[in-house]
Amino acid sequence: SYLTLFAFSSENWRRPPEEISALMGLFLQYLENEVAEMKAAGIRLRVIGDRSAFAPLLQSRIDQAEQETAHNDRLHLTIAANYGGQWDVLNAMRAWQVAHPDKNLQDLDANGLAAHLSTAELPDPELLIRTGGESRISNFLLWQTAYTELYFTDAFWPDFDAAALTKAIQWFEQRVRRFGRTDEQVAAQPITANANELSASPLAQTVFKIS
Repeated sequence: SYLTLFAFSSENWRRPPEEISALMGLFLQYLENEVAEMKAAGIRLRVIGDRSAFAPLLQSRIDQAEQETAHNDRLHLTIAANYGGQWDVLNAMRAWQVAHPDKNLQDLDANGLAAHLSTAELPDPELLIRTGGESRISNFLLWQTAYTELYFTDAFWPDFDAAALTKAIQWFEQRVRRFGRTDEQVAAQPITANANELSASPLAQTVFKIS
């Protein structure tokens, strides 16, 4: 199963310096204190986003945490930090051009671009949960959420507990995911679950926009 948390957007650098410093400190503390527990629990950690703006120590801790959990597969936890959906798409286009110097943009298709996104190794999200009472996705996984169900809640992230998560999943289970088809077509031939989905989990990929 897969879980992605949008912890810090590329636009969040506009916040007060003291708040940014506190957030970076919390991120570093999390990486230093929780990696051992993640390893024991079978959690693989990935961090997506532009790391170049982070302090060298934080970059080092991110690399270390990813390496130490690389062989885990019970839960794939992705943290989006200094991430923006527009940045991700532009970065993927540039990476594609570097990988295919003999081609032009007319040769780029959806699969080619997706292969160079920061989430290339992950399934597209099935459910996006936006906490904090906002009704927007705030530049998060713009390409990947084309067919994602969007769930908005007034609860802030610290108050989003197991009961709130259960409510969101129950809401998701009532949705009909058509992928361009009619209700009749879906009823006649249900869409096959993502191959990466674990039978014990109702969702293959859930993402949170933290507020």
